[in-house]
Amino acid sequence: MSDLARVHTTRTGTTELAAVTGELDLSNAHAIIDALAHAVPDDVTLVVLDLTGTTYVDSAAIAALFRLSQRLRDRRQDLRLVVPDASPIRVVVELTRLSQVVPVDESAPELSEDPMTYAVLPHPGDPAPSAPAPSQTPTPTPAPTTSTHTDATTHTDSTTTGRDPSAPAHPSTGAADDTGQRSG
Repeated sequence: MSDLARVHTTRTGTTELAAVTGELDLSNAHAIIDALAHAVPDDVTLVVLDLTGTTYVDSAAIAALFRLSQRLRDRRQDLRLVVPDASPIRVVVELTRLSQVVPVDESAPELSEDPMTYAVLPHPGDPAPSAPAPSQTPTPTPAPTTSTHTDATTHTDSTTTGRDPSAPAHPSTGAADDTGQRSG
């Protein structure tokens, strides 16, 4: 990595905060963004990339940020950028439409030391919660099933045409006429 930029990361609960200071350009963007993507554990749900201290980005840095966004999305992790309105890189983030792919905030979120609780599991030995009464739960009605079969064979009905279905159909080619006699 280049000395042009420095990265400092902090983790609180399921959020990883990474602050990048300095310049992100062709010489270091790929290495910094890849290192950051590999350093984020799988149990993190949100990555906040604080670019408040970033003074310069070029097209290589923007492309690397798009790749980071996609890589995290593939891992079901969210990315948010912090780029203040007064930042020298804010215009580049807007012009390249990076802000339409990755949410951009004015300031870094306040991260509490307590991890967020998403679900409360019962303690061992506690009784399991009871299921709702049957009258409260509607019984799903099975959807009607339909079966379609397409037969690619064409059948000729001899009762409506008056001719043998195995006979050729066109009289000019020596085919049988309506009486079953050969013409020609």
